[in-house]
Amino acid sequence: MSQPDGRNYYSILGARTDASREEIERLYKRLAKSHHPDRGGDEEEMKAINEAYRVLRDEGSRVAYDATRDHQLAAPAFIPSTSPSAGADAFGGRVAGALLSLVAGLTLLFLVRFHYVVFLWPLALLAAALIVFAVWTAHAALGYAREGTTPANPLRRLVWAQEAVFWSLVVGGVYVVYQLLTAI
Repeated sequence: MSQPDGRNYYSILGARTDASREEIERLYKRLAKSHHPDRGGDEEEMKAINEAYRVLRDEGSRVAYDATRDHQLAAPAFIPSTSPSAGADAFGGRVAGALLSLVAGLTLLFLVRFHYVVFLWPLALLAAALIVFAVWTAHAALGYAREGTTPANPLRRLVWAQEAVFWSLVVGGVYVVYQLLTAI
């Protein structure tokens, strides 16, 4: 039982909300005679009349329709949209998550390296996994920011440049970390 385009089945048939089944049937037959496509009526109007009659003639579907109709009438006329900063909050959260993962991963990696404890290699693997996760999260944040812009925005046309800069920073960061780990 659908209610496309917010149609009011009672108004389609011209019935009151407390109309009896016989009255709904009488109204349907009168409208069907005048709106039937074989008699020069509009096919879409006849489909709407048939759907309204199908819903309102059966007591169970009528009760369900009335319940959804009452719920729709009780819904507020103004539905607030999301706040303008909702997109920025989501982007900031992704970036903050990436930075926290990166800091935690690098901290673990340097702790394992500077303590010269061989049996801490599982922590080194965890650190590497955190760093990879941070890079993945940062890349997802970049894609999220790019998709949030309008199609005419130049950021959407320069995807290759953004990717080149991002991966250059990642490779440069890996090289710096490697130099720090081998220098000591």
